[in-house]
Amino acid sequence: MVHEELIAASEGVRLNVARTSTEPPDVVLWHGLIRRWQDYAPLLPSLASRWSVAAIDHRGHGKSSRGAGKYRVADYSADAVLSLRSIAKAPAVLYGHSLGALTALSVAAECPDLVKGIVLEDPPSAAFLANVASTGYGVTWKAMRELARDRKPIPETAKAIAAIRLPNGRTLGELRDPAALRFLAKCLADLDPETITPALEGGWLEGFDVLAVARKVRCPVLLLAGDPATGGMLPTADADAITAALADVCRVEFPGGGHLMHVEHPAAVAQVLLPFLESL
Repeated sequence: MVHEELIAASEGVRLNVARTSTEPPDVVLWHGLIRRWQDYAPLLPSLASRWSVAAIDHRGHGKSSRGAGKYRVADYSADAVLSLRSIAKAPAVLYGHSLGALTALSVAAECPDLVKGIVLEDPPSAAFLANVASTGYGVTWKAMRELARDRKPIPETAKAIAAIRLPNGRTLGELRDPAALRFLAKCLADLDPETITPALEGGWLEGFDVLAVARKVRCPVLLLAGDPATGGMLPTADADAITAALADVCRVEFPGGGHLMHVEHPAAVAQVLLPFLESL
């Protein structure tokens, strides 16, 4: 049974927190850009059977309040610190996907007292983000920003998402199943469109140096690297660099895994995630 509540974060923002227990969380989940806490539904059964779990909507996403245009990684990280201090009574494990991975990395670096370990699922590298506008992600994010602004009914938005054509000539409808597209449409229905702008136009990492932050992290890290050939956001050279920067890291690669490994390959992710958690 999951219950939700709103808690205070930074700058008057209130974050929606979904919790599997009334106990303080052992594991805290942070989703990626555009998505919402329910994105972790495929992993929750594996986690909740053993640990107390909290999954949080970032500012501007899901049921959390909007952030008045402040959507840099540094803004999300400030929220994460305050929310953890509110809900955690002991150091927790942070699992972050994409944007959430950068958030988790930042919190571990700046507030080691809050963090027992972190899981970084395919964190986007600075080099990847510098060229994102010319990639399939750039095309998709631009289209989704407009769809989020339009606020059309979910079935209509899902059809529009399916029709988005990527640079390789294929459409999202050819790559994603109808249920996944409908979930994305629901995410867009509750999304502040301006969450996408900094990631698309180069301001997302302002004041945030991924490798410099990684060098400050001392807790154990599980790095899950997607396959760049199938949509991963962490090119091999960048994965090597972040691995070298981290003091205590287990790196696991997912050939053919793409960017959404916890959604598309939850059993494979759980197979490496659960032993890591048990080691902490």
